[in-house]
Amino acid sequence: MWKNKNVWILLIGEFIAGLGLWLGIIGNLEFMQEKVPSDFLKSVILASGLLAGLAVGPLAGKITDQANKKTVMLVSGFTRAMSVVFMLIAIYTGSVLWMVIFLVSIQISAAFYFPALQAAIPMVVKEKELLQMNGVHMNVSTLSRILGTALAGILLVIISLSMLYVLSLVAYLALFLMTWFLTIDETQQAKPQGSKRAAGFKEVFPVIKSLPIVLMTLVMTLIPLLFIGGFNLMVINISELQDSSAIKGWIYTAEGIAFMTGAFAVKKLGEKVSPYKILFTFSFVIGIAQMLLYFATSPVMSVLAFTVFGFSVGCFFPTAATIFQTRIPKEFHGRFFSFRNMLDRLIFQVVLLLTGLLLDLVGLQIMTFLFGILSLAMTGLFYMKYRQLKITTLSEQTNSAHI
Repeated sequence: MWKNKNVWILLIGEFIAGLGLWLGIIGNLEFMQEKVPSDFLKSVILASGLLAGLAVGPLAGKITDQANKKTVMLVSGFTRAMSVVFMLIAIYTGSVLWMVIFLVSIQISAAFYFPALQAAIPMVVKEKELLQMNGVHMNVSTLSRILGTALAGILLVIISLSMLYVLSLVAYLALFLMTWFLTIDETQQAKPQGSKRAAGFKEVFPVIKSLPIVLMTLVMTLIPLLFIGGFNLMVINISELQDSSAIKGWIYTAEGIAFMTGAFAVKKLGEKVSPYKILFTFSFVIGIAQMLLYFATSPVMSVLAFTVFGFSVGCFFPTAATIFQTRIPKEFHGRFFSFRNMLDRLIFQVVLLLTGLLLDLVGLQIMTFLFGILSLAMTGLFYMKYRQLKITTLSEQTNSAHI
């Protein structure tokens, strides 16, 4: 795998783009802290971009399946770079409206880019290398987040907010240039023809329904989103609760390092334990991590909660991604990953708005405790469904053998 130039292009490109992304995210938070006093209003502004990405999801899936993956990545990558101009206008004018336009444009480009990327990964590595590639790819993304947030914190003291976004723009343009050097062989991939072209998601739903393991995994991925959806708002709130700016850096760093550790560990775990044991175990641990934030007034407990969460999702997401890439037929990858992206955005948006509202109404500690109980209840329910499905499948196989 490490001799494959495409792997290095994807990983280096992800690292550079990740730096740009997190420079921008920290910039967004800084801009909103100056201009927007309410947590709920902050969540509404962030949700506006997610809604735009959700709206173009079906089109993004169809285009990703019909067009060359590299072309989709190039066009969406260039659009993402150019959208930073809107944020520079927002800073110059002091207008939140221009920030909303920036968020909308960058999320629309992401709605095309990420399904194309997920569909491209199985084309550049062998199937047996997928779990390792997904883990490493997520680790690179996390490393760029750790360095990006740390760098943004340092740079905001030294340079202006607008210069921070200029650096973000440079990073996105670097990703665009690196994508040119990708070599993806799509000649062996079946292209949707005729009615399948027009049908879009209608062709994907029966495929998902016919693969219970995929459907179960798809539903299970919603549990980490209860935590991730309000991640940035919670970090801001913990910082205010403890009256400490430094805690933000500690939380991002601890969670990022724990995520990387989990993504490395999952390859070894995957050799000894079934994917579903990994998913259920770490889904349960995510619920525990949420409940730990009841003690968010303590810096140690705050960092511990995010560390536990980071390790859990580091094991959870590469496993889920590998199941999707190996079980879903490749001709449906674009539409499936676009649908999954839409589903994630929808849940993310609901959780983001709910987090902002609950932070204003009941505060961080009560909210995270309730989220923890909900995560544990959902994990228990899904586990019972999984056991039921497993017993039904074994029974059907036994009956077939007797016949």
